[in-house]
Amino acid sequence: MEKKTPLYECHLEAKGKIVEFGGYLLPIQYETGIMTEHKAVRENVGMFDVSHMGEFIMEGNDALANVNFLFTNDFTDLPLGGVRYSIMCQPDGNTVDDLLVYRMKEDKFYIVVNASNRDKDREWILSHTFGDVRFTDISDDIGQIAIQGPNSEKVAAKLTGQIPQKYYTFIDDVTFAGKKVLISRTGYTGEDGFEVYCQKDDTPHLWNEVLKAGEEFGLIPCGLGCRDTLRFEAGMPLYGHELSETINPVEAGLKMFVRLDKPDFIGKEALSKERTRKRLAFKVTDKGIAREHCDVYADDVWVGHVTTGTFSPTLNQAVFTALVNADVSSEAQFTVDIRGRRLKAEITKFPFVRKSR
Repeated sequence: MEKKTPLYECHLEAKGKIVEFGGYLLPIQYETGIMTEHKAVRENVGMFDVSHMGEFIMEGNDALANVNFLFTNDFTDLPLGGVRYSIMCQPDGNTVDDLLVYRMKEDKFYIVVNASNRDKDREWILSHTFGDVRFTDISDDIGQIAIQGPNSEKVAAKLTGQIPQKYYTFIDDVTFAGKKVLISRTGYTGEDGFEVYCQKDDTPHLWNEVLKAGEEFGLIPCGLGCRDTLRFEAGMPLYGHELSETINPVEAGLKMFVRLDKPDFIGKEALSKERTRKRLAFKVTDKGIAREHCDVYADDVWVGHVTTGTFSPTLNQAVFTALVNADVSSEAQFTVDIRGRRLKAEITKFPFVRKSR
């Protein structure tokens, strides 16, 4: 049975089109539509319900050793108040999940995982922890709102005097619209933005206060549809597409988050080997939109498949990423098979769209 976030009733009142995602009932869009919501975030400001995400706490004398063993990135030099992206891998190097790690104290970490992987991640972590460490799943007690776009700081500043100034940092125990929250500055849209983590019961109050504060800036609520087009334009992976239990982070183009120079971690040996596949970005030069799993050909030879494909509202262009054989030449003539039609495609720069400001 699907779960509801603390904002479910708010979405119904706003006439959100509800779908199942990650085990939760969430709006894919509102009456404004995906294109309008996408544009609002790229050019102005929008707000998302991300209360479905999973949140864990790992603390104790061996907490740092555990996160360094469980995750591919290195957290030894992560400062207090810092946030770092990482991947959690199987011994074969393929992906259990991708996540964010917040350092709250020297020996305390706040871990944010994908909703659909929450139960799997919890069991995986618990089966691999060691030493003096305590693990707690606090997901059911937490709500989360994301304020995204070039004007997001102006909106946040109306509700709190404590705003993280640097990208990938956070401040805990902040008073935001009269409630105590943790506020971070990361963003999954490619634009400037803030994530407000709060107690579950406070979420509707904060949602409504952000709507009021953002009214003068034209803030609108946004759904999963534009969240996906925004993250894809910005080159950010989505678990189940660019990363999965059959795709490792190196071949997905995320080697910068795999620290092979640190002591042993799960998947290190496998990820040290030469990759056999690589992720490339393409634009479709014929008329049509490539979708996930479509076959990709180079000089009429099958070389891989599409991981995500969509129409980019910002570029007004159909684009896709594909996982292809590592030895494929960028000089090849590429086509993508869309329901039996071979459409021409060209390699393009990645990410497709960079931050507006």
